[in-house]
Amino acid sequence: MPQSWGKRLTNHVLNVPGWRTKRKIVVIESDDWGSIRMPSFTTYERLKKEGFHVDRDVYLKYDSLASETDLSRLFEVLRSVKDKNGHPAIITANTIVANPDFERIRQADFQEYFYEPFTATLSRYPHHANSFKLWKEGVAEGIFRPQFHGREHLNVYQWMRSLRNDEDNIKTAFDNQMISISSEPLKLPYGYMESLDYYSEEERKEKGDILKEGLLLFEKTFGYKSRSFIANCYVWDKAIESDLKEEGVQYLQGVLVQKQPRNKNQFHDYRHRYHFQGEQNKLRQRYLVRNAFFEPSHRSYQDDVSECLRRMEIAFFWQKPVVISTHRVNFIGCIDQKNADRTFTLFRELLSRMVQRWPDIEFLSSDRLGEIMDDGLSYGK
Repeated sequence: MPQSWGKRLTNHVLNVPGWRTKRKIVVIESDDWGSIRMPSFTTYERLKKEGFHVDRDVYLKYDSLASETDLSRLFEVLRSVKDKNGHPAIITANTIVANPDFERIRQADFQEYFYEPFTATLSRYPHHANSFKLWKEGVAEGIFRPQFHGREHLNVYQWMRSLRNDEDNIKTAFDNQMISISSEPLKLPYGYMESLDYYSEEERKEKGDILKEGLLLFEKTFGYKSRSFIANCYVWDKAIESDLKEEGVQYLQGVLVQKQPRNKNQFHDYRHRYHFQGEQNKLRQRYLVRNAFFEPSHRSYQDDVSECLRRMEIAFFWQKPVVISTHRVNFIGCIDQKNADRTFTLFRELLSRMVQRWPDIEFLSSDRLGEIMDDGLSYGK
């Protein structure tokens, strides 16, 4: 579907302010790695037969933990192209480092929350025993760069309250080792996935501790500190930026709009704050703003490759780095193999066409882009 002139004009305007460079930098940011979604095709089919509209939610229909096959296919596509420096494409894999420990929560009669490292979750999935080994191989090869996306992709406070109150089919989801069946009516707009949202001062105060625990677990898991962070569902309060800074986070990934909770004891009541590429806050942290998108699992009717290339052309026209947003859901085949086949074909086409069109492209991770901004290696370098 061709992009309207109005939308093209908007994309131009969004790329005007902020940090510039003559370099053709491309960053591919991919969210949700490590987080649970739909456990298996069997679970999907059973819930659908029970009358749940899981087929209406893209993440329930396609998304799960990445299997060995999923990772091998992704890495093969990333290796299929090289940039001007001879480097393959690299995915900034924004990672959730823990998931709920369902058994311990049940044993505590839902009165206390427990979590487990995502590597422990992987060990129980059927085709995932060697998945984390592949993660480490991708890191060593320079094609897979984990960065911090949260301790869990979960609003712990609200989820535990709902479990204790047995709300909105929440126990059915829990019994299937899922956070929610998010196609069903819920008070929360993202099915408990917006981990940093809050509706009281008590709830707000726990967010910093959760992030700090998550960042320490990230470092323990990968052997290095995460220099960047992206909030679940683009919802976060300015106050947590200092908590992130204390643990070494210098770069805040996101889209144009930050959804900041108003703390008025109302559900999904946000103040919208706008950011531009390379903008710095009072702590000297930088905002990295996504200006292109590759999400074919969301929009099967749209030419995602051509649309992404159009946005890249606009960004390069304004001498901006291209930061492409994609999600893990586009690279998962254990729930729906046909969707994965289609999206991998499109991703390979996107990478091939971009290096052919702009042979001076440089593939970088999000944290490396931020470092270049901080080092002043920008215009003409």
